[in-house]
Amino acid sequence: MEIKDADSLRARQAPLKDEYRAHPEAALRTLSGRASLGQGVSAAVAGFTGPVIAGLHPATGGDGSEACSGDMLLQALAGCAGVTLKAVATAIGVEIRSGSVVVDGDLDFRGTLGVAKDAPVGFTAIRLRIELDTDATQEKLDSLLRLTERYCVVFQTLRGSPGMGSAIACSGSKG
Repeated sequence: MEIKDADSLRARQAPLKDEYRAHPEAALRTLSGRASLGQGVSAAVAGFTGPVIAGLHPATGGDGSEACSGDMLLQALAGCAGVTLKAVATAIGVEIRSGSVVVDGDLDFRGTLGVAKDAPVGFTAIRLRIELDTDATQEKLDSLLRLTERYCVVFQTLRGSPGMGSAIACSGSKG
């Protein structure tokens, strides 16, 4: 069933919402990402349409032929915000003729290269901008932005900084 209006969206989501209300544990899922170490300084990230080869950004010595993980993070935010915006617009009846989501992030590459200990490793600012062709009122647009931010998983994850952990597992000789 294609989701094309508020009724079809509600029909698709209603059984899920009912299930999650009745059985909250059913809503808890673990999503995963996976990468295989590649040639040189690269990793093949499993994607829905095939592997994406991640490598060094040109500002850290890459040649630009491989995807930068920082760009991929911003792209994940753009994709999530775009899907969330479309779902919210559908639910609240905002007609959008066309639009785009632009995400920019500021990064000081001295941090990741270890050039300056006081330089942060990671983005210091991320800006999300939504450009729409619509006749919606400013009140509807304000609501659309507020609800998109509220329900966008990647936006909320970046805003809230989840707990993180890491581990390494080895096989083979340890000599």
